[in-house]
Amino acid sequence: MTTALPAAIDPSTLTPQQIVGELDKYIVGQANAKRAVAIALRNRYRRARVREDLRDEIIPKNILMIGPTGVGKTEIARRLASLVGAPFVKVEATKYTEVGYVGRDVESMVRDLVEAAIRTVADERREEVKELAERHAVERIIDALHPETRAPQASGNNPFAATLGSIFGNTFTPPPQPPPPPPQTADAAGVREQTRAEIERGFYDVRLIEIEVEEAQSLPIGVIGGVPDQGGGDLGEMLGGILPKRRTRKRVTVADARRIFEQEEAAKLIDMDAVRREALRRAGEDGIIFIDEIDKVAGAGTRGGPDVSREGVQRDILPIVEGSTVTTKHGPLKTDHVLFIAAGAFHISKPSDLIPELQGRFPIRVELDSLTADDFKTILTQPKNALVEQYKALLGTEGVTLEFAPDGIEQLATFAMRVNEQSENIGARRLHTVLERLLEEVSFAAPEQTGTVTIDAAYVRDRLAGVVENADLSGYIL
Repeated sequence: MTTALPAAIDPSTLTPQQIVGELDKYIVGQANAKRAVAIALRNRYRRARVREDLRDEIIPKNILMIGPTGVGKTEIARRLASLVGAPFVKVEATKYTEVGYVGRDVESMVRDLVEAAIRTVADERREEVKELAERHAVERIIDALHPETRAPQASGNNPFAATLGSIFGNTFTPPPQPPPPPPQTADAAGVREQTRAEIERGFYDVRLIEIEVEEAQSLPIGVIGGVPDQGGGDLGEMLGGILPKRRTRKRVTVADARRIFEQEEAAKLIDMDAVRREALRRAGEDGIIFIDEIDKVAGAGTRGGPDVSREGVQRDILPIVEGSTVTTKHGPLKTDHVLFIAAGAFHISKPSDLIPELQGRFPIRVELDSLTADDFKTILTQPKNALVEQYKALLGTEGVTLEFAPDGIEQLATFAMRVNEQSENIGARRLHTVLERLLEEVSFAAPEQTGTVTIDAAYVRDRLAGVVENADLSGYIL
C-alpha cells in the first residue's frame, strides 16, 4: 500500500481546485485526469445536498483513464481516496473470469471494498477507545503482578459450552475458578497505584509474567454456505459469541502483555455490528473501485483460445458498474453510487473494443500524457515523496550524505527518458531502476564507507552511460 496522506479531510471543505492542489503534491502533470477525479469527488458532496427525492437518481460519472504504464493512473485514484478517507480497492481486470470458468467472479471486487471499509471503520473505533483500552490493559497487568490486590469478580462461565461440546464432539471444560479474593483494602489500593505508575514509565517492560490469552475455538467442520470469497462465512463467525473462548497461558514480557491486553480490551469495547453498518454505508456512498488493465479484456473480435472469456468478463462487470446489489458476509451492498475508475494502456486494443454497454457506463474519458524529461526532473525533486529525498533519507541512516547537483538530476532524467524510448515505456517506474543502478556501489559500501557523495552529471555518465548507450544491454539491466 501507498503511504497514507495526513488525516482524512472533510470532503465538504475541498473544492475541485483544492483537490487538484493536494494531488499536485504527489503526482506530476496529468492535469486533465486530476480535474476529472476532483469533479467526481466534489459531485458526491453536491449530491448529498440535493433534495432527497432526486438524490437517488444522481449516479456517479465513472471515469476511464487511458495512458501508458507508470504515468500516475493508479496513484491519482489512490491519493484521491486517501485524501478523504474513502474506502478504496484496486483490482486487476485480468484476474476475473466469466461465470463457468475457473477463477474469481467479478462480485469479489465489491466484497473486497466492504472488507476495506470495515478495516477503516474498525481502526477509527479502536482509536476512539484507545485510552480506555490502555487503562484496562494496565489493570490486567497489575492483576498478574499482584493477584492478591485483585477486586472480586463474578464467574463468567459460558452457558452454551456443554451443549456445543456434545454437538461438535469437543470437550469444553470450563477453567477452574480460583477462590474469591478478599475485599480490596487501602494497602492493596496503594500497591496498585504505585504499580500503575511504574508500568506507565516502563519500569516492568522487560519483566516476564504469565498471562491468559483468548483464542478462537477451532471447529472440525470447515466452511458452511460456500467459500468466503463468494460471500460465505466460517461457522465460528456465524455463531459469534456463542462459542466459548479457549484460553491459553503464555509467558511474555510486560511490554508484550500490555500490547496483547490492549488489543483484547479494544475488541471488547467496539460494537462490531455498528462497525459493519457504518462500513456498508461508506462503501455504498463513498467507495471507489479502481479497475486496472481494463484494456486486457477488451478483445478485438476474438472468440476462441485463451481470449474466450474476455467479453464474458465485460458482461459480468457491467451489472456491477451500472448498479446492483451484491451479497457479502457482512450484508448486502448496493453499487449504484460507488465510483468506478477504469484504466488501461490500450496499446493493442482501443476503448471502442469494449462492449458498447460498458463503454456507456464510463462517460468521462481522460487521456494521460507520456512523461517527458522535464517531468522526470520534477518527479525526482518536487513531490513530497520525491525519489531523491527518499534515497537521501535511506542512506543518511548509514552516515552517507547524498548531494544531487542540478546537472546530475538533469542527466538522470535524460537517461531515463532515453531508455524509455529505446525499450518499453514504463513511465516513472524507470527512475527506480536507473537510481538503483546509479547508487548500487554507494548502497553496498555503506556503512563501512561514510561521508558525502556528490551526484553530478559526470558521476551519472560514468556509471550509466555505457549501459544506456547499448540498447540491447539496457533492455536487460535498466
